[in-house]
Amino acid sequence: MDFQIFQLPNGIRFIHQYNKSAVAHCGLLINSGTRDEFPHEHGLAHFIEHVLFKGTSKRKTYHINSRLEDVGGEINAYTSKEETAIHATVLKTDFEKAVELIADIAFNSIFPEKELIKEKEVILDEINSYKDSPADLIFDDFEDLLFNETSLGRNILGTKKHLKSFNRDAVLKFIERTYNTDQMVFSSVGKIKPDKALAIVHKYFGSLPANFRSYSRDLLLPYTPFKKQVSKNTYQTHFILGNRGYAFSDDKRIPLLLLTNILGGPAPNSRLNYTLREKYGLTYNVEANYTPYTDTGVFSIYLGTDKSNFERSRELVIGEMKKLQSQRLGIMQLHRAKKQVLGQLAISAESNEQLMLTNAKSLLVYNSVDKMDLITERISSISGDKLMEIANEIFEENALSTLLYT
Repeated sequence: MDFQIFQLPNGIRFIHQYNKSAVAHCGLLINSGTRDEFPHEHGLAHFIEHVLFKGTSKRKTYHINSRLEDVGGEINAYTSKEETAIHATVLKTDFEKAVELIADIAFNSIFPEKELIKEKEVILDEINSYKDSPADLIFDDFEDLLFNETSLGRNILGTKKHLKSFNRDAVLKFIERTYNTDQMVFSSVGKIKPDKALAIVHKYFGSLPANFRSYSRDLLLPYTPFKKQVSKNTYQTHFILGNRGYAFSDDKRIPLLLLTNILGGPAPNSRLNYTLREKYGLTYNVEANYTPYTDTGVFSIYLGTDKSNFERSRELVIGEMKKLQSQRLGIMQLHRAKKQVLGQLAISAESNEQLMLTNAKSLLVYNSVDKMDLITERISSISGDKLMEIANEIFEENALSTLLYT
């Protein structure tokens, strides 16, 4: 069954997709993330995601955690560069409980100072753990350089110094500024009739006061390619190279997604995986990634390998990129690549939780949701010439940046 889209009087949008599962998934997606932080607030969006669960005007932490766990459900949250999500999974009979709890957390949290102090210790430990993982750290360091150390480039966790400075007043100011009702989408998937789902969402979200966004995110600074090497005293060499990519609204976004999948997607037959791992046994982990944002994007290739294998690995990566720049994919190669991406998207949509979050993201960014047949049409129409054009834009040698951990 198709999805239904509604808008509440306060500007919050709601999308519901009916299916026959007895399990319901729902969540609130807020267009507020690391990118909305001022320099002195670095890490505050992620900190708020944690402390939203530390008490509301009518619930203590224990009661928040047990509200859905007692009926076999779960509630969780995440923060990214541009959004914060609070989402839940329950039996369809407990859908209203989940909606009410998410509304309570998002709009009635009280942020007790003693709970903020305790949660800082949890996140400090998270930061320490993160610093022990160079394979993760290199991505954030790369984006920080790629976006000239602006808010879009800064890592989500923040720093110990900034974290220690946060208090209840800082939390409330950030929420008031960025948790805007016209920048929120509530999404749900489950065996619940649309009219009933709307009535429940309206009950808990509809009477909230409107709070429309009054600011614009900072404009990006010009991109200057860089080459940087950092001594990390790690057993492996970690390497990343890439470029700024296309924004959500760019028509070249889907072709770049396809190109990225061909080059270094998750399948064992991606070109980088086949060449570096299967053919030569040089690395366990090599991958290409593309992340679009509101007004830009990031394309990157990462590999981790033994120091003695690094130069050979780097040459092979560059070689595969040059092939895509100079050799048009054959008809059957292009057909297989498209089928692979379409299969990955279809399998991803089988996860109702992922479907719920994808619907929310699409409505938040585009104010619409594309049906699978339209997505299929767009991917099927991509030509070999278009992929070569994009490869020559994104893989242009003089536009590539590199970061090396040795």
